[in-house]
Amino acid sequence: MSGNIYKGGCACGAIRYETTSDPVFENHCQCRDCQRRSGTGHGSYLTFPQRAEVRITGEASEWRVAADSGNDKVHAFCPTCGTPVYLTFTAMPELIAVHATSLDDPSLFAPQALTYSIRGHAWDAIDAGLQTFERMVPA
Repeated sequence: MSGNIYKGGCACGAIRYETTSDPVFENHCQCRDCQRRSGTGHGSYLTFPQRAEVRITGEASEWRVAADSGNDKVHAFCPTCGTPVYLTFTAMPELIAVHATSLDDPSLFAPQALTYSIRGHAWDAIDAGLQTFERMVPA
């Protein structure tokens, strides 16, 4: 355990989260869904192993999108300011991923990999030292 407290939320403060759990995966993702949602070339996430250990306050709005696997990803965002805050996965309901820039201290984000590099754009250069996967990391 790192001893870090991961806390953050939306831009207006209506949704907040906090956990002392350590993330099991930290990545940049260049899939088209992440590009569209972020308005740029990728999304950045910290995935935590136990959704129950992440305390969330406030009511998020949600929308679902089917992943390449066919399983739904449930994206939670603030209905007031529109900030994307976290996402869950129907096939792995114990996991929760938070958007790296929703952290109060984004310097806690330490990316380990780049996923969906096959959909990346030349203008969205990601650290060449990261492990790269054309699609999602194999299970």
